[in-house]
Order: sequence, then C-alpha cells, then structure tokens
Amino acid sequence: MTPAERRAGASLAAIFALRMLGLFLILPVFSLHAHKLPGGDDMSLVGLAIGAYGLTQAFLQMPYGVASDRFGRKPVIVFGLVLFALGSVVAALAASIQIVIVGRVLQGAGAISAAVTALAADLTRDQHRTKVMAMIGSSIGLVFALSMVAAPVLYSLIGMDGIFWLTGALALAAIGVVLYVVPAAPALPRANGGRFADVLRDGQLMRLNFGVFVLHLIQTAMWVLVPAALVAGGGLPLPEHWKVYLPAVVLSFALMVPAVIIAEKGGRMKTIFSTAVGLLVVVQAGLYAFGRSLPALGLWLTLFFVAFNVLEAILPSWISRVAPPHAKGTALGLYNTLQSVGLFLGGAMGGWIAEHYGSGAVNFACGLLAVIWLLLATSMNPPVRRAVASAAAR
Repeated sequence: MTPAERRAGASLAAIFALRMLGLFLILPVFSLHAHKLPGGDDMSLVGLAIGAYGLTQAFLQMPYGVASDRFGRKPVIVFGLVLFALGSVVAALAASIQIVIVGRVLQGAGAISAAVTALAADLTRDQHRTKVMAMIGSSIGLVFALSMVAAPVLYSLIGMDGIFWLTGALALAAIGVVLYVVPAAPALPRANGGRFADVLRDGQLMRLNFGVFVLHLIQTAMWVLVPAALVAGGGLPLPEHWKVYLPAVVLSFALMVPAVIIAEKGGRMKTIFSTAVGLLVVVQAGLYAFGRSLPALGLWLTLFFVAFNVLEAILPSWISRVAPPHAKGTALGLYNTLQSVGLFLGGAMGGWIAEHYGSGAVNFACGLLAVIWLLLATSMNPPVRRAVASAAAR
C-alpha cells in the first residue's frame, strides 16, 4: 500500500473505533447497572437501552450515505460525530432508564458508518481494499474486545455516567482526526449520485446486507444475557469479567489474522466467510445445549469473537468491491442501515424474548437466523478484484 492508503486506513479505523466505543462499552455492564435506575428492572427496557443506538442508525444510515455521495464524505462524518457527542452528554446526565434510551437514540443519530467506509473505498485501490476494510473491521472487533475487558474496570472507577462522558470526549477527538489526519477525499461524481434501485436489484449486495443484519442482531442479543450469565452461571463478579474476555479476545485475534490473510491472498474469501458464519451457528447451539458454566462460556465467547472479527473484516470489503461505483455510498448506507437495524432488534428482541421465554429461546432464535444466513451464503459468488486504481491512491 502507498503511504496515503496506510494513513487513510489507520485514521479511518481510529474514527470508527472511537465511535463504536459508544455502543460496546456499555454491553458488558449495562444490564447489571440498569437495576440501579428507575425502570431498570424491566428487561425489555434494558434491551431497548442497549439496542436503541441502532434505531436512529437504521433510519439515518441511508440518508448519510446518499448525502456523502452528493456533498462529500468529510462534512457528513463531522456532523455525525457532533450528534454522537451530544447523545453521550444526555446519557451521562440521565436519571432514569428512559432518559438513557433518549441519549442512546441521539448517539445513534451520528450514523457515519456508511460515509466512513465509502471514504475508505475512495482512498484505496481495489487490490488493497480488503486490507483497509480489514483494518476498519478489525478495529470494530478490537474495540469490542477491548470494551469487554475495560468496561468492568472503567465502571468500577468512573461509573456509567463517566463511561458516557468518555465516549463523548472521544467522539470530539475523532473530529480532529477527520479534519487533520485523514487524507483529502477525491472529487465525487455528484451529478450521478447513488441510485437506490441499483443497489436493491443486486442479489449479492442484498445477501451481504442480510448477513450484517444477522451478525449485529446476534451480537447485541447475546450481550443482553452474557454479563448476568457470567455472574450466575460462572460465579464471576462484574469487575472480574475481564478474566474471561481477555484470553478469549487474544486467542480470537490470533486466529482471525491468518484467516483474513488466507481469504485475501489465498483467494478463499467465500470459504473463510462461510466457515465464520457456520461458527456462529455452532456458538448458538453450544450456548443453548451445553449450559452456562464458566469454562463453557469462555469457549463459546472465544469462538464468537473469532467469527465476529473475521466477518467484520470481510463484509465491508466485499460490499465495496461489488457495489456500483456511482452508488458506493448508497450501497454502504443500506449495508450500515441493516447493521443498525440488527443492533436495535438484537437488544430490543433479545430483552423481550429473555423476559418472556428465557435465555435459551434467545440462543435458539439467533441460531436459526445464523442457519438462514449460512444457506444464503452458499449461493454467493466471491468478489472479483478490479485492477482500476482510485485517483487518491496513485
């Protein structure tokens, strides 16, 4: 990669990572913290607070993606980061779970994922795009993993309001990265802005979109249950949950890196992709059938992290390589919309199902969705690498 491509990948991954902290840092602790808030004993409200972030994301990813095609990537990204920081302030000051939900909804209004990934695609040549998308996807996995380890410690030191203040400050820091570190974006063909119909007609894109929906639904649904499971089934108090997350995360990254290399350089993207989706099925079946003891939870969480990190690296690269060039922001907008719908429904439905049918029903529902995704993935064609270089990478 050229120096500009490396700088683009690293800086955009940092922006993505700083923003995703707003979601992930609350996952390991909020379901237990919520009991201290008025209304926090209702698991449906707890799940809604976790997933509400995805609600406004779902409504706004497409407009942000289309706007980035027409008005430029950087202005859209900065605007979204300002809204995210404002939502963090509301959540930090919340005195009830309902106000936390309001703050989470406002955080989600900073729906910059499509614009960030579209800018990454603009700034990199096709033959290096999977590497850059892997940097961004891996940053999501890394922040997710870091959050699992750091959140219990941060919660014990600064509380939930401190975590929200921290994520707001990091969002403001990300604005500086956008303005002063990310390379200048190439000119966009604004007169030929992305056409939504072109994206909807593409079967490959729609199957990838369904996949990211399922992946993030499973992610948030699981973390409605995992903190309490580690306490009840594993006998592990909240400040010590990092003892499970840290080895699981380290091992998952050790396995993820060679898998992504094989997918790209070995030309086996579809094989690695399908294997990772199949691993999601195995994790949900294991959680459903083989109990919630501490060793079992450690195993299933490790396997989940492996699958999640691999898929987060491959999915956006695949989308950017098969999307129509004139509608890349629009395609990534729809992709991130369905990602956000998954985040919202995973929290909301996960909490509702757990409240009415128990935790096993959550794993069964997630496993069923993963099976459907696996069946759809078997009929996909691996992306064809294009040799055309982007203007910014030359």
